Amino acid sequence: MKNSKFKKSAVAAIIATSLFSATNVSFANSSLQEVVDNARKDIKKASYSYVVPAQSGKLATSAELYSVLNTAKANYQKAKDAINKSDAKNKNTLLKNLDELYHERVTKGLIPYIDAYNYADKYLDPIMKELEKAEANKDWAAIEKAYHKLSTQLKSRTAILYRFTGKASRDLLLEQYKNPANQKRDALAVPVTIYMNANKAAALYAEGKKEEAMAIVTATLPLVEKLPSESELPALKELKTYLENLYANSTDVDFSLSLMHINDTHAKVDMAPKRVTAVKEVRAKNPSALLIDAGDVFTGTLFFNEYKGQADLEFMNLMKYDAMTFGNHEFDLGSSPEGHQALKEFIQKSNFPFVSANVDFSQDTNLQGLFNVKVSSDPKNGQIYSGIIKEVNGQKVGLFGLTTAETAGLSSPGKVTFTDYIKAAQTMVDEFEKQGVNKVVAVTHIGYDDNPAVDNDLTLAAAVNGIDVIVGGHSHTKLEKPTVVNKDKNGKEKDATIIVQAETNSSFLGTLNVDFDKEGKVVGHEGELIALADKKEDAEAAEILKKYSAKVEEVSAKEIGVVATAELENPRTSGDDTKPSVRKNETVLGNIITDGMLAKAKKVNSKVIMALQNGGGIRSNIDAGPITVGEVLTVLPYNNTLATMEVTGAELKAAFEISFKSYPGENGGFLHVSGAKVEFDSSKPSGQRVVSIKYKAADGSYVDIKDDEKYVVATNAFTAKGGDSYDVFAKAYAEGRVTDLGLSDWENFQEQLQSLNTINNETEGRIVDVKKK
Repeated sequence: MKNSKFKKSAVAAIIATSLFSATNVSFANSSLQEVVDNARKDIKKASYSYVVPAQSGKLATSAELYSVLNTAKANYQKAKDAINKSDAKNKNTLLKNLDELYHERVTKGLIPYIDAYNYADKYLDPIMKELEKAEANKDWAAIEKAYHKLSTQLKSRTAILYRFTGKASRDLLLEQYKNPANQKRDALAVPVTIYMNANKAAALYAEGKKEEAMAIVTATLPLVEKLPSESELPALKELKTYLENLYANSTDVDFSLSLMHINDTHAKVDMAPKRVTAVKEVRAKNPSALLIDAGDVFTGTLFFNEYKGQADLEFMNLMKYDAMTFGNHEFDLGSSPEGHQALKEFIQKSNFPFVSANVDFSQDTNLQGLFNVKVSSDPKNGQIYSGIIKEVNGQKVGLFGLTTAETAGLSSPGKVTFTDYIKAAQTMVDEFEKQGVNKVVAVTHIGYDDNPAVDNDLTLAAAVNGIDVIVGGHSHTKLEKPTVVNKDKNGKEKDATIIVQAETNSSFLGTLNVDFDKEGKVVGHEGELIALADKKEDAEAAEILKKYSAKVEEVSAKEIGVVATAELENPRTSGDDTKPSVRKNETVLGNIITDGMLAKAKKVNSKVIMALQNGGGIRSNIDAGPITVGEVLTVLPYNNTLATMEVTGAELKAAFEISFKSYPGENGGFLHVSGAKVEFDSSKPSGQRVVSIKYKAADGSYVDIKDDEKYVVATNAFTAKGGDSYDVFAKAYAEGRVTDLGLSDWENFQEQLQSLNTINNETEGRIVDVKKK
């Protein structure tokens, strides 16, 4: 024991000797050791004073830190003086070590932290409060002034926030001061730019420089579409009022056209009473507003299956529609024994005309005699015209229609054929011009941003000058604000074309107000989507609905001719990740649904190799026993449509990484699959779990997906457009690599069930976690 104590004492002595050079002064002078120790303690305390609170989510204020800093400075200097006065042989080493500690903890730590805090507290925070006050007062002059002050600070001085050591403190300082400042600057960038441009235009107009003022107003119009909502920035209401007043004073608005528009209702007759209410409310404010339909009234619910469009039509007549064009689904019955008889009856019984400039009906026996090639200024109800001229408040407005050429492959048009949409559109614009009409509305069912190699609204707007408004459909696009196209296909400036579309399934009624000058050019517009779910049902329409819904309810209970020998489960975990779930595991329902998708997609495009269905879209189970139509609808209630998509192997792998990201937790985007086998390893980190993806070749063998090869897959339109955060699919959609086939998911599912002799109630190892092997 004594030897042990002796050894420890010896070690301590050696350490002391190495630090202070063994002299009779060294740290035998206990007062010097005490002075140095105190200095080191206070220097360390200086850094702890702002770092430790930050680790608990609190920023130390500069007022709290000055005394700590002053103490550290004083004791640091005191220790330096004591060392310099001592006769320790290693005083240079002592000074160096002390200086390094002070530099690290105080010079690089506490002092620049205090500077950063003072900057945030005395510069950024007051500007943010100034902006808050200006926004509350809805004072755009003050908002602009404070915005520029904030921008200057963020561009030139915020480097000070990064100059001190201590990540937790820095992150907290950025989170509480710089990040909100950045967000506020970004949120105000567009509104302030618009306000500044408006001021420039107002000044030019006051100087009599009208054309220069109008040039600024025109160039600013696209920015208006990028404004945030008034809920995000209430002061926008005042900015918009300012713009409207400026616009009214500085432009020659000769005519304002109001439109109500809807598209792709897909037989959602149950929503019609709410749509009637919305239409009546708009007309109460603007009796001259036109009501236009961009097609696909047919197909999607039992209302169509039972009434072949007549239920929809009664409500359309009640709402006094002004015009409609044809969607691809209007031609779905062409292959039936009756052919387009239901479409013929739908047209003939309508109390409004149809417009269609690129569809040839002449060879179809049912539709012969309904089509009029020439533009009509006196269109008759129940007839089809290439274009019509409507008189609205004393002004002539031309309307023509277009239907996607993809209808030939998506539907059953039979002898109905489709011509080039660009040529047809140009012909119509030219014809309207000959008849003195300079306000033109294209009612299209070609898709907003669908495959540009075929047809879409963006391409149309750029290619044909003279179309003022495009009321679109087909792609089910939710354009909450109208899109402005003011450049041609070569990127040169052109007269503005306004594009609108109102999603699908009668979820919205779109409204658009467009201002024209004397030459018929668009000089202003405002549009919004009215959510129909928020509306009350019109009493008269609700009574009409009853006579249709009773029969539909009866049909819903009808058996489809297939018996489930056991329950087709739709499991959920209810928070217990050890349980299976439709949102993380292969299921029988998922397999049947995707098998139906794959079979249907292959009939349209033989290159399709696999089908995908998001688990969140499978909403219910099917009980053992005879399966009813209602049960099929309950499993897939969203009236989704089938789409094909071209993706690379790498993109497909990225998609399945998203599919497995939450495992063993649930993920609404979990992908069920047909035509492929996917292996993943849940023991790996999220984003690195996919082990292999193999698709089933024609000979029945499974082939590995290659990153750099392109493949065509089928999925529902919701997923294809990037639903469930599938950014990789959203990119493909944005690049025109998605084709919406428009085929109802629940009908595909029903057909697949009916094609089965027996239902396989076991999963097949299509999706396997190799960790569990």
